[in-house]
Amino acid sequence: MCWLSSEGPLINWASGTINFPQEEQVAIASEEDADPDPLRLIPPEYHEFAQVFGKEEFKILPPHWDYDIGIELTPKASLFHGPIYGMTDSESRALKEHLESEVATGKIRPSKSPAGAPVMFVKKANGSLRLVVDYRKLNKVTVKDVYPLPRQDDLMAKLRDARIFTKLDLRWGYNNV
Repeated sequence: MCWLSSEGPLINWASGTINFPQEEQVAIASEEDADPDPLRLIPPEYHEFAQVFGKEEFKILPPHWDYDIGIELTPKASLFHGPIYGMTDSESRALKEHLESEVATGKIRPSKSPAGAPVMFVKKANGSLRLVVDYRKLNKVTVKDVYPLPRQDDLMAKLRDARIFTKLDLRWGYNNV
């Protein structure tokens, strides 16, 4: 059943307001409603690492190491500009906000490189936009790392007695490499 049908709010499109027939249906989140102990659902042995999952820590770049990852191009690879994909006004605003945010945190910097990859947005299940970079042309001129991949049945066999699994959701994980 549609939420609008079940709740019956009065929507005034001209003024941009929503009125609910029964005031007790309205709940406004406030700082007082915030969980005073956000670590209560995290096992104690992980409490010391909690800050690395926060938004503030995400804005800080790690130091450079000897094993930083580089992209090696094939000999005689020609650099290129990819096509420009069309965007709606809201997508253009989202891209501008994303780029400004990334420049402000030092993750990217202005460039005059002869190479570029096109970007586009796809809608996530919750309606927000996910930025997607089309690296296909770059992938064609990249030296491939060659190493054997484990067989799927071997991986599954290693997991057969496992009882605890985890899902790790990294913010912009691929772009943080």
